[in-house]
Amino acid sequence: MRILAIDTALGACSACVLDAGELVPVAIEQTAMERGHAEALMPMIERVMGKTEGGFSSLDRVAVTIGPGSYTGLRVGISAARAIALAAGIPAVGISTLAASAAPFIGREGGRVVAAAVDARHGQVWFQALNAHGKQLVSIRQVNHRDAARAIGAGPVSLVGSAALAVANEAWAIGLDALVVDDAKAPDVIWVARLGLIADPESAPPRPLYLKAPETTPQDRARLPRR
Repeated sequence: MRILAIDTALGACSACVLDAGELVPVAIEQTAMERGHAEALMPMIERVMGKTEGGFSSLDRVAVTIGPGSYTGLRVGISAARAIALAAGIPAVGISTLAASAAPFIGREGGRVVAAAVDARHGQVWFQALNAHGKQLVSIRQVNHRDAARAIGAGPVSLVGSAALAVANEAWAIGLDALVVDDAKAPDVIWVARLGLIADPESAPPRPLYLKAPETTPQDRARLPRR
């Protein structure tokens, strides 16, 4: 099985093609960026697919990060993945940014909990914790740094993600054995591909995962007094 993986959810724009069972991707490109994903993504995909023998017709699946992450970034990546999957007649699957960030460390941390913490701004983090076998211990949520640390339990914990140090500071304050093992601003797109290869298209649709509702809805805005 061959998969195209796309990530535009956080601080990078990335695409890669990976064959099942292979460690090295067929083609890959990853560029750190906070904005500009909409302009960068499709040319990047074209370059990656240009290095892939058989092009788009050789793909069996598309995977894309669905969040949590930037609203604009998520829409860019998910729209592209859906369009490519539709045109190629193949399934598309959605992978959470937190799972993709934690995945490289599952089973490699000597039985430690692996927790992903991504900066959601204003003192908040997007957070998830998994045990050494990849089983979810703390479901995906948006919390402050202290509540993230307390949700870990007794630990010990290895932390990944852009807010790993902030959560580690709170964990140390309450006496937890915590290590920061990675503070990348975005997941490695190769792991988005690996998780995409084993995902079930029926239970992992390419739909955006939003953890914070908009501050106002259209109905709310309609009720605001006119000035």
